[in-house]
Amino acid sequence: MSSKLNVGVIGLGRLGSLYVEYLQYQIPGANVIAVADADAERASELAKKNSVAHSFSNHGDMLDLKDLDAVVIISPTSTHRDIVVDAAAAGKMIFCEKPLSISLDDALVMKKAIKKNNVFFHMGFMRRFDRGYSAAMKRIRAGEIGKPIVFKATSKDPFRPSLEYADPKKSGGLLLDMGIHDFDLARWFMGEVAEIYSVGNVLAYPEMETINDIDNAVLTLKFESGTIGTADMTRSGIYGYDIRTEIMGTEGTIQIGYLRETPITIMKKEGISHDTVPYFMERFEESYVIQLKDFIEKAIAEKEPSITIEDGERALLGAHAATHSLHQKLPVVIDNEAMEFTVKTEIEDKEIAG
Repeated sequence: MSSKLNVGVIGLGRLGSLYVEYLQYQIPGANVIAVADADAERASELAKKNSVAHSFSNHGDMLDLKDLDAVVIISPTSTHRDIVVDAAAAGKMIFCEKPLSISLDDALVMKKAIKKNNVFFHMGFMRRFDRGYSAAMKRIRAGEIGKPIVFKATSKDPFRPSLEYADPKKSGGLLLDMGIHDFDLARWFMGEVAEIYSVGNVLAYPEMETINDIDNAVLTLKFESGTIGTADMTRSGIYGYDIRTEIMGTEGTIQIGYLRETPITIMKKEGISHDTVPYFMERFEESYVIQLKDFIEKAIAEKEPSITIEDGERALLGAHAATHSLHQKLPVVIDNEAMEFTVKTEIEDKEIAG
């Protein structure tokens, strides 16, 4: 294969627009030859700005380009299934941002399309490429904290997104769109989740009720290994973007994340203060670039992707199980092989009846 990959970027919102720039100017192996967005004017302007040859208002026309090798998908989650299926049928290499899809049925359709057409697929979970998270994994694998036994994750947004974006029908909602990172990290560090129990409510933004979603949640996790964990997520962090994870082992603990953006502390008579991380791009921009670089390098070298479609599917399963637990107000047991989950009392009732 050539040392350069001709790439098309689909979905040109805030993150998608940045992806075009990262691929075009910071990743030597990438050559962006096309962009696509439902807003044709936006696509045209971004193409001109970044010296991209082609712009389209739909992904189908982009896929007809004969010299296109790969697509990077950053469009709304509700569009992922159709784009991935079409791109796989066209024989293109695929990078798809999280979450994989809205529904598990859509995820299965996507996975079948990938396997049928035998195309390279890289799932987007940028936190695995963050220097802190990747360093923590290396130390854990080296046995530095012994056996990991407790996982704790905190995800706080400083404000809620637009109601249009937050709508579970479009993004998956708090537990799927935001929590998907924590489900992926939980699996990465601890292995498959076997049981989950969610509680949550609308506590800060009453308008969330109009889209049938919550703004705060706390989850307890039990892993197949018997180890345990918790995850909490909120749309109302207020003070800043606060993403932290802790893994406690039998011989030590690793804490990942930071809150202070600028390494200074102000000390005055009135009190001591420092700034906070504003939002996700300030915290994870480098991770996005490293992730895309990994995709391009693995695709060119024809190596296995670092994060597979199965990883995306399993994280999605966890998010759906957590959502089901929230609505049923009961723990849910997950069957990772069958890609199914069941309310725990239903299982217990069957055991008693048997």
